[in-house]
Formats: sequence, C-alpha cells, structure tokens
Amino acid sequence: MKLDVKMEMLKFCFTVLNSVFLVLGLSVMGCGIWILFDTGSFLNVLSSEELQVVAVGLFIIGGVVALVSLTGCTGAALEKRFLLLVYFCFLIALVLGQLFVTILLLLKRDEIDSTLTQTVNNIIGQYGNSSSRADIIMDNVQHYTKCCGINGPDDWLKNAFIQTLNLTSGNLLPCSCFLSFQPSINSPWCLETNNTNVTVSGTGHGIFNESCRKKMNQWLKDNFITIVAMAAILILIQIFGLFFAGSLFRMFGEKGALKKNKRLVGEDGADSDSEPDPDGGEQNCAFMDPDEGAPEPNYMTAGDANNMADQYNQNQEYQEPFHYNQNQNQEPFHYNQNQNQEPLHFNQNQSYHGYQEASQHY
Repeated sequence: MKLDVKMEMLKFCFTVLNSVFLVLGLSVMGCGIWILFDTGSFLNVLSSEELQVVAVGLFIIGGVVALVSLTGCTGAALEKRFLLLVYFCFLIALVLGQLFVTILLLLKRDEIDSTLTQTVNNIIGQYGNSSSRADIIMDNVQHYTKCCGINGPDDWLKNAFIQTLNLTSGNLLPCSCFLSFQPSINSPWCLETNNTNVTVSGTGHGIFNESCRKKMNQWLKDNFITIVAMAAILILIQIFGLFFAGSLFRMFGEKGALKKNKRLVGEDGADSDSEPDPDGGEQNCAFMDPDEGAPEPNYMTAGDANNMADQYNQNQEYQEPFHYNQNQNQEPFHYNQNQNQEPLHFNQNQSYHGYQEASQHY
C-alpha cells in the first residue's frame, strides 16, 4: 500500500477518534461545572475538600482534553509534526492525570461517604432556623428521592427546634418527608396527626420511612461507576490516539524526506547537459547507432578479422590443402585476386586493414 493511502486512512481514523475524544472531554468538563456551580446539587453544600478537588479536577481535565483533541485534529489536517508532538506529550500527561484522579476516587470512597453522612447530620440539626440553601437542597433530596432522615424519620428528633418541643415520637417532620402535605405559612414543618403543642405546622399524609443514607449511597455508587467508566473510556481512546499520532508523525517525516529528495534530484537534472525524455522511458544502452561509430552485432570488427587470419594460418600448417571436391583431381584452392568475385564488404566506419592484409598474403 502506498504511503499516501496509508496516511489518508490514518488521518481519517485519527480525526474520528479525536471527535469522540472531544465529546467525552466536554462531558467530563460538564460534570465538573455541574458539581461546582449547580445550586441544586447536593454536593454544592459539602465542605469536603476532596470532593471540591475532584470537581475542579474534572473541570480542568475536561477542558484540557477538548483543547488537546483540537490540537491533534489541526496537526493532522495541516500535516504539522510539531502540533502532533505537542498533542502526543499532552496526551501522555492526560493519561497520567486521569489515572491519578480515578485512583483518588477509589481510595477516598469511604471518606466521601463518611463526609456525606456528617454533612447531612449537620443539616438536620440546623434545619428550620433559616431558609438557607442547605434546607432547600435537603427538602429536594427527601421529596424527589422519597426518603426521610439520614437513617430514618427518627433522625429528625436531633433537630434543635424539635428538641425544644420535647416530642417523643417523630410525628413532626419536614413537609418534604410526606407523600402529600399541606404546608402552613412560613413553616417547613408538617404533622401527620394534630398536636396542640405545635401551633405552627402544616399537615401531611404518608411518611417516607426509607432512609436517605441508602439513597445517597446508591447515588454515590451510580456516579462513581459513571465517572470511572468515563475515565476508562477516555484512557482507552487516548492510547489509540497515541498510536495514531506516532504513526502520522513518522509518515509525515517520510513524506517530507521524499519531497526533499525529489527536489534535489530535480536540481541535479537541471544542471546536467542532457535531460532524459520524460515520455521516452529509460535509455536503452544495449544497441548503439552504427553511424555514431559503435559496432552493430552483425558487423565484424578488425580484431575479429585478425583472429580469423591467424587461425587460418595455423590450419594451413597442419592440414591438407582445401579442395572443393576431394574426389576430383583439382588444384588446391587459392585466392585469386583476378577472379571476378565480389570483395568482402565491411561497414564503412569499420577498419578492416588487418583482414585485407591477411587475404592478400594468401
């Protein structure tokens, strides 16, 4: 397969690969943006430095991945080896960075779970004191995931407001813990049964008995699987990208060397006195024009004539004279210059003095 065909095939595969690479990089970048800036995200109220570092890391890695993929596409399209070299180096750094983040997530999984639990307990203890963002997020988590409390509804007995009421059962709960409710004005609390000790509360029906801990663990597990899967796919794509980038880098170098050699050959040909006919193919040196002084295969040279004369002289010393018909009594054959015979002709451009002298001698 020709070099140009291989190069075009690799460029196509490299472009498709980097397009997928770009989409996945933007997805990782979007996950980091969602964790950092989404006000409805539960992770936004966490004080865990590990989670914030992971979010920032995802954002940075996603942005760099997108930039590197664009660099690779540009280098392949313009056939720039320098851009491919930059792409190759950044890709190695990205692979190492993603491996680091993935290992960090796996090693810090228990710590992240513990941090989530502690954060939820703090939210439960301070719930209702003010309409903070943490209270809104807690209500959204309980309402949309259909859970109540970190370990169950009894966790709300730890709330500072409920403890002032000296309640022994978890009847007073946030309205988000009920399947259906009718909240009161300026109060996030609801009761399933009427209680005269609580004057400011709404009414609710159908308490969610499932704990939010289980829901959060499931959410964390699902997100870990997603993040690890995305990281594994990215690393696999990057390995293919390294292979294609290295192959294109080598092929671009070979193509440049061929162009340079052709240019040098063209310059040498221009300096020579004669140039080959481009339509005539290669020069045939097997046959030379006799008019130019070179002998044709069918002509006898002077050296051949001298050799024949010497051989004839030797044969005359050891053999009987040659007769036309040995059965007839005839004189030996002698060359007679007076006979009417056609002389032996040679090429006009050839020298036959040696053979002529030998003939006259005999």
